[in-house]
This record gives sequence, structure tokens and C-alpha cells, in this order.
Amino acid sequence: METNTQPSRIAFYAPFKPLGHAQPSGDLITATGIFDFLRRQDHQVMSASTLRCRWIYWKPWLWPRLCWERQRVVRKFSSEPADLWFTYHSYYKAPDLLGPYAAKRLNIPYVIFQGIYSTKRSRRLKTRAGFYLNKAALLAADHIFTNKQVDLLNLRRLLPDDRISYVAPGLNPDEFVFDAEARAELRQQWSSADGPVIFSAAMFRPDVKTRGLKWVIRACGELYRQGEAFQLVVAGDGRERKTLQDLAAEQIPGKVRFVGKIPRSKLYRYYSAADVFVFPGIGESLGMVFLEAQACGLPVVAFDNAGVPEAVQDRKTGLLVPAHEMAPFVDAVKSLLRDRELRRQMGQAASAYVRAHHDLDRNYRELARQLLLIVKNKPSLKS
Repeated sequence: METNTQPSRIAFYAPFKPLGHAQPSGDLITATGIFDFLRRQDHQVMSASTLRCRWIYWKPWLWPRLCWERQRVVRKFSSEPADLWFTYHSYYKAPDLLGPYAAKRLNIPYVIFQGIYSTKRSRRLKTRAGFYLNKAALLAADHIFTNKQVDLLNLRRLLPDDRISYVAPGLNPDEFVFDAEARAELRQQWSSADGPVIFSAAMFRPDVKTRGLKWVIRACGELYRQGEAFQLVVAGDGRERKTLQDLAAEQIPGKVRFVGKIPRSKLYRYYSAADVFVFPGIGESLGMVFLEAQACGLPVVAFDNAGVPEAVQDRKTGLLVPAHEMAPFVDAVKSLLRDRELRRQMGQAASAYVRAHHDLDRNYRELARQLLLIVKNKPSLKS
């Protein structure tokens, strides 16, 4: 939607993690980025509901609230009409049970950003209900946008091409730039001198994030036993902090610093102070940290799995290795630790790559253009 078009009123809903949720994640960053972008384009974007649908089909105590929310949003947007319902992220674990109902009652277009279709979820009792509820939402959508190529392929098994669009993931590159002063300041604090610094960042949750950090620490343990010079700096916090600290004390005594949870607005300083960003990204749908690190000029070492290759160009902006194979992972980190010129070349390529392909405003302009067309073509929508 360009600045010379008529602004739209958009009802915005995130069934997995509502805007402003206390637990940070890549999903929340992406949802907030879209919300803020549309507002910067002068559209009136309104948060429709804070109802979380995460595993709601196994939480019957939430079903009355779902019924109440359906009626509430219909009343709200009947008196304050919206032109479009926009749902961010609907999948088996958190199917959108609000948007399809409200959009139909309000007679407005219904779109989903990051709708996911995975037929294997229909084969397990725990996820079967979520699969069919999510499938119903996907079929009800007038258009689905996705920022992952694998999801685009899967959606094509369910919907025609004219109802699906790919939008490359992005961030605001101006928020992630190399800062020489921050590098000098932090490296002095860390007493790192000219030695290479490995940086990793994730929330210390008891899930793949902590598993990923454990992998990094064990890989660094292998490097330590091989006599490699480095310092590991880890940003983040959470319930698994002591577990990670104990593992680090065992594997790399005296070689790691836990710097706590860093506000996203300050992370560029830590990326700038490091020499390589290392995090496997186990099953990572995308991993915004990979884009952030590269924007600041850091080469990446990660697994060649899930959505990571959409964020990192193997052998150009980083090194991607087979998932869950320690030896290649350690070798990749070692090659960057030992080769300052390779780090410099990959870091420069990484920064240029993010600015060329993952600029949030540039990528979301096409999203906004298509939203405008959907609103304009409202009379031709299916009944």
C-alpha cells in the first residue's frame, strides 16, 4: 500500500502469541514488524484480540472465552468497521479459530500471514484436532502469505497459486549495523584483546533454544580440547540458565561469558563485538538472529535445516553443516576462527546480502500492495 492510496482499517490478530507478549521470539518480532510497517503506511491497524489459541483444543476451559471473543470482535468491528482481517501465524498448535468466523460475519476479506499446512500432524492423536481446525482456517482464507519456501510448497497441496504468496523475511537493517565503538568497549570489558569471539544468543527455555545452546557449548568444548583460542559470549536468560552455566563450566572453564538478556535494540553492539555467530537453529522456522548477526557483518555457523538456508547463504555468508553432526560443526567454527580474512569476506557478504534481500520495508511493500488489491476486489470475493 503506497502512501498515495486510501488507508485501510485492518483487524490484526495473532493466535499463537499476541502482540506485546512477555516472552520474546522470532514469531513475535515478525508479527510486530508487520503491524508497525502497516501503521507506518498510514493504515489504521487494530489489535483484534489477545486470545491465545495455543493448544486450545486441549483446553476446554478456554472454549467459553473463544465463544465470547467471537461475539465481542463482531460487535466491535460492526460499530467500527474494518476493511480486512489479518491473522499472523495459524498452524496445528495454534489454529486461528477467531478470524474465519469474524471475517465471515463482518463480510470482510480474511488473510493469513504464515499459514502452515503439515499433513503429518493428522496422524497423531495429540495434533489431529489442531490439523483439521487449522486446515479449515487455511481453506477459509482469501489469501495466505508465507515467508518460508517449504511452507509455500506445502500450501500448494491445499490451495491454488493465486491464493498464496511468498514474502521474504526481513528486518530493518538500520537497526543492525556494525558499531566500531561498541566493539572496542565490549572487547575491553571481556579482556578479549585480538582473540576471536564466538557469539550466540537465545532464550534459555527448556526447548530447542536451550538444546541449541548446549550444542554450541559442547562444540566449543571440542575446540577447547583441540587447543583453539577463543572466547564464547552467550546472550539470553531463562529457566535453564544454571544448566547451561554448569555445562559451560564443565566443557570450557574460563572461556565463556553469560551476559544476560540483552534488549533487541542493543543487540547490534554485541554482534559488532564478536567475530562469528554460532547457533545451530535446530528445526528453526527461520531464526531472526541469523539475519541480525549478518546485518552487523558476522558470518554464521548453523545447521542446514528447516528455515535456516533462507536466512544464510552457505559458503557465502556463513557455513551450514548437516544437522546434528558435531564434527562438521566444529570444523566449520574452527575454519572461521583460524581465518581472519575468510571472516572478513563472509561478514561483508552477509551484511550486503541482508540489505539486498531481507530489508523489511522493501519486502513488505509487495505484501501491502496485495492487501490493497484484496480490499479493492472485495465484491468479487467468494461467498
